[in-house]
Amino acid sequence: MRKHILTPLLALLLVFSLIVLPVSAETTSNERVINTQGTGTITTTPDRVEISVAVMTEHADVRAAQRENAVKMNTVMNALKNAGITSDDIKTTGYSIYQVTKDGSSVFPTERQAQVYRVTNTLMITLKDTTKAGDIIDIAIENGANNVNYISFTLSDEKQASFRAEALKEAVAQSRSDADVVAASLGLSVRDVKEVTIGGGYYPTSARYDSMMYAAGMEKAATPIEAGEVTVSATVSITYLC
Repeated sequence: MRKHILTPLLALLLVFSLIVLPVSAETTSNERVINTQGTGTITTTPDRVEISVAVMTEHADVRAAQRENAVKMNTVMNALKNAGITSDDIKTTGYSIYQVTKDGSSVFPTERQAQVYRVTNTLMITLKDTTKAGDIIDIAIENGANNVNYISFTLSDEKQASFRAEALKEAVAQSRSDADVVAASLGLSVRDVKEVTIGGGYYPTSARYDSMMYAAGMEKAATPIEAGEVTVSATVSITYLC
C-alpha cells in the first residue's frame, strides 16, 4: 500500500524539477553584464600633523633612570603647553624599560662592558597648524627630548570624509563612462546596476626626522618642515546590466 503512495509523489517531484531548472538556467544565460572599475583621486593640503618625540635615559640604577626620565619628560610637556599645545593634543604612546649592554672605558677587557637600564617615554603631539611643526620639534628637543621618531601629515576626520565623498563620485563617474562606451560599441545600453564594490583608501604623507642633540656651544637653527600634499583616493568596481 505504501509503495503506491510514494510512487506518485516521486513522479510529481521529478516533474517540478524538470520545469524549474531549465527556467533558471535560461535566465542566467540571457543576463548580459559589463564589469568596470573607476578610480577617483583628490589631492589637497593637510590640516593636521602628528609628531612622535621621545625622552630616553640610561643609568646603572633603574630607579635613577626612571627619575631622570620623568623629570625630563615633565620639562618637555610643560614647554609644549607653554607654547600653546593643549593636553588633548598630547598623549603618551609608549613607555619601556629594558637592560642593555654598553662598552665601558676601562682598559681591562673584563670591565669594558657595563649593564645599564634604558628608559624610553614616547609622546605623540597633534597640531592643527602644520606650519608650527618645526617650531614644536625645536621646543621639544631644547627641553629634553632626544629622539624624534617620525612626522606624519594628515587630514582631520571632517576633511577626510568630505574629500573621500568627492573621490567616490569621481570613481563612479569614470566607471559609468567606461560602461556606456563599451555598451554602445556592442550595440547595447546600460539599463541597471547589479553590484557595486567600494575600495581604495586615504594615504597621508609622512616624513622621517633624525634628531640630534645640541652640543654645547652649537648654534641652534630652526628646523624647516614642509607639509607637502596628501592624497585621498577611492576605487569602485561596478557590474552593470545591459
